[in-house]
Amino acid sequence: MGNELVYLDTYILQQDMRIRLPKTILQNMNVEKGETHFDIYLNREDQSLILKPTKKRSMNDTAI
Repeated sequence: MGNELVYLDTYILQQDMRIRLPKTILQNMNVEKGETHFDIYLNREDQSLILKPTKKRSMNDTAI
């Protein structure tokens, strides 16, 4: 499939800085509500944000 982008939906940035994720990510990704952490990356070249599920960490590590 490669690195093609798949459009899911558009949401507004909330006043408290939250970004709502579309429910379709539950159907298209291996993530669970209230449990999955995301790493957030900024592509400065095209001003895009990239969210990737955080890789599982050991019990001694903590995800923020």
